[in-house]
Amino acid sequence: MSRKFTMHVDMDDFIPATEEEKAYIVQMRPSSTFFRDGMKRLLKNQVATVSLIIILVITLGSIFIPMFWPYSYDNMLGVTQGKPVDASYNNLAPFTYGRTEQKLIESGEKVFPHIFGTDSAGRDYFIRVVYGTRISLAVGFFASIIVLIIGLTVGSIAGYCGGKVDLIIMRIVDIIYSLPDMLMVILLASVLKMTLGPALAGTALEKIGSNIISLFIVFGVLYWVSMSRLIRGQILSLREQEYVLASHAAGARGSWIIRKHLLPNCISVVIISTALQIPNAIFTESYLSFLGLGVNAPMPSLGSLASDALNGLSSYPYRMVIPAVVISLIVLSLNLFGDGLRDAFDPKLKT
Repeated sequence: MSRKFTMHVDMDDFIPATEEEKAYIVQMRPSSTFFRDGMKRLLKNQVATVSLIIILVITLGSIFIPMFWPYSYDNMLGVTQGKPVDASYNNLAPFTYGRTEQKLIESGEKVFPHIFGTDSAGRDYFIRVVYGTRISLAVGFFASIIVLIIGLTVGSIAGYCGGKVDLIIMRIVDIIYSLPDMLMVILLASVLKMTLGPALAGTALEKIGSNIISLFIVFGVLYWVSMSRLIRGQILSLREQEYVLASHAAGARGSWIIRKHLLPNCISVVIISTALQIPNAIFTESYLSFLGLGVNAPMPSLGSLASDALNGLSSYPYRMVIPAVVISLIVLSLNLFGDGLRDAFDPKLKT
């Protein structure tokens, strides 16, 4: 008679399971966090990972290479006080040497090569590209931090308070959207050059110049509106959630609710927007420097290097190609990395 039709209890079913059987039957996923899951998805994205490596290599190179490089960005080779100028150092091709360096090589001494040659003033072009990359990256990161702080604060207040406060802030945002940013940069650069120029003399900001300060002011005045609108939309959708109503019922203050509940739930949007804002800031600084509204000479930036290369474009085209390639590589890598962050941390795109 088949056992499945019997009423007798099979005692073998009550034998304790072995550790191997437990491991096979009970397959529990290890505990994780939102950030850890996002990083796992980000590292699986090969394009975003390669872009991150490129960004890190360029950033670390712009920081550490000037520490051991034998040439400076403003050191004009062949110019010695009390001696005639040695013009053989001007406009050197890559991996070529001036007259004095050739004599040192013939005598058996080692001379560090000029990888990208020199410019029309006899300055090593490689170290100028490195310094230009440092300036462009610094402007991009600091401008993005300014945009993040202002946009996060204004957007949180507008989204949480709502009503007349939201209406007034959004009308101000609409007015700022109508202002032409290029015209504002030119006007501020002209005004601040007259007012801040004497005040910056003898300070650490003198080498950077008033144009970059005006650029930061423009970012602080104009470019936060997109971030604030994005944060406002997120806060409006989150403030009606149950945990926010529970915090209200418990007597929590609005600032505490924003800091502890609303902003942490917007962190993925904040990270993605900030990562995508950096290449926009770098590109803005580059084309302003190209127009002569960037850093003061002899401090280089990638845009000013490309602008200076226009004078000898037919004879030395690589001087235009090198900064253009660096700008394109930085902006492309940051954009691809930002897309990877969006795919990894945006809950709406998570499968």
